[in-house]
Amino acid sequence: MSKLRLSITMSLDGYVAGSHQSKENPLGVGGMELHEWAFPLKEFREMHGEQGGETNASSSVVQERCANIGATIVGRNMFGGGTGPWEDDPWPGWWGEDPPYHHPVFVLTHDTREPLEMKGGTTFHFVTDGIEAALAQAKNAAQGQDMWLAGGASVINQYLVAGLVNEIDISIAPVIMAGGERQFDELQRGALKLTQIRAIDAPGVTHIKYQVG
Repeated sequence: MSKLRLSITMSLDGYVAGSHQSKENPLGVGGMELHEWAFPLKEFREMHGEQGGETNASSSVVQERCANIGATIVGRNMFGGGTGPWEDDPWPGWWGEDPPYHHPVFVLTHDTREPLEMKGGTTFHFVTDGIEAALAQAKNAAQGQDMWLAGGASVINQYLVAGLVNEIDISIAPVIMAGGERQFDELQRGALKLTQIRAIDAPGVTHIKYQVG
């Protein structure tokens, strides 16, 4: 059975993006620091069409996260382009002509838009009727594979509150953000029953994975 798998990097104080996000600074103030552990990796560079890179204890985590993923779900803020109705020449996403997904991506938004087909097999589909509709469409597109819940915090929190997430894989960066988009804020005490699957200490990050339920 296909699973909805959350994987994301979080600061030590629980933030997945900084404050004052913009087109020029999509991760907000200090947000890039969260991902410094990933940038040198061979696996990360390959996902973005680059060569070279290093291998360390994080490599197996990145490989595992990419394995058996047939669709991704993101929020409008993560896709970018601002709020409100789409412009006549709409925003194509942060990732250029060849995004690193290479499968269908379902973007939760309040504003309708035609699907956006990119190079490498990535097509962005814009879903206006809620998280369960996006999940149903992603599950159909994944054709038996798993689905990646990629962010941002608001969308992730909605899926967690609704009890729709099967796995949580958190990379904790040794960074204090002190503001921005905070993960898990909307959950009540005891809302999630978690079983730890693994923990990996790697350069500049700690990876902890849980099964939900």
